[in-house]
Amino acid sequence: MNAIAPPVHLPTAADRLRIGGLTALTTLDYPGELAAVVFCQGCPWRCRYCQNADLLPARRDDLIPWSGVRDLLGRRRGLLDAVVFSGGEPTYQAALPAALAEVKALGFKVGLHSAGPYPQRLGRALPWLDWVGLDIKALPEDYPQITGVPGSGERAWASLRLLVQAGIDLQVRTTPMPGLDSPDYLERLRGRLAEAGVRHHVLQHCYTERSLDPRLRCGISDQAQFQI
Repeated sequence: MNAIAPPVHLPTAADRLRIGGLTALTTLDYPGELAAVVFCQGCPWRCRYCQNADLLPARRDDLIPWSGVRDLLGRRRGLLDAVVFSGGEPTYQAALPAALAEVKALGFKVGLHSAGPYPQRLGRALPWLDWVGLDIKALPEDYPQITGVPGSGERAWASLRLLVQAGIDLQVRTTPMPGLDSPDYLERLRGRLAEAGVRHHVLQHCYTERSLDPRLRCGISDQAQFQI
């Protein structure tokens, strides 16, 4: 009797997704859901307080193949509720929509962590997204102090407008950087977010132990959450 060969997965567009890390189970990264997290490799910005320097380069030698992630998720159907694509910056990669579509086809809710550097690419991902955690780092004009990239604030806030207009389940997170973390500044930021239609804003602690810029010393001691 001939043995039955295991199924063969033909290459798909999602197989081009570069994955720098994987968390098989978390309760923290998609509010209210049991989720796996796929950490996409590469980011166009170099935020001074970034804690994930290993995910910033576009490529590295120890990438995780998408086929392995897909197989894991296939075995986790009925055990997990959702899959979150984080980074790095997921929208940095053209293969993201194909990966989102495959996860959706497996029956999972799909979440995205993004800083919003590519509004048009984010728009192309919307049909498969159920929830987005968007990083809004500062007022638009102050972004270059954080990212080192001119015009980055305008792009992030354009992504915010896109998500609000789409009506997607949205959480906006801010990690205040030293120098942009006074109570007055944060109140102005909160006001601008409310004007933009944000209803759920989380203020996160800025940790400096592994920050990209070792000179940073953050002044906010506690995490707070605003329901705008």
